[in-house]
Amino acid sequence: MSISSQTTDNKLTISISGRFDFGIHKEFRSAIDAINQQTVHVFVDLRTTEYVDSSALGMLLLLKNKMNDHKDSISLINAKPDVKKILEIANFGQLFTLN
Repeated sequence: MSISSQTTDNKLTISISGRFDFGIHKEFRSAIDAINQQTVHVFVDLRTTEYVDSSALGMLLLLKNKMNDHKDSISLINAKPDVKKILEIANFGQLFTLN
């Protein structure tokens, strides 16, 4: 499991590999600490995420709070079907843009 982040043109992309669970909460919080007033959009790339648990959902809610609860400012992208299903069951499509 690992997290990488990259900022380009006021957009932050956070890529999560492996298990998205409590084991990476410190790294995730460090990644979202890069958000500042110039950040207009955050992409969470779940392309290589194999597993998402309830603590991961909580971390995504922390991200939403950091972005001042603007649904359109956060996109959860490239989720595999199993991961996307968990996000949909949790109604995260109401809180984030799911692509």
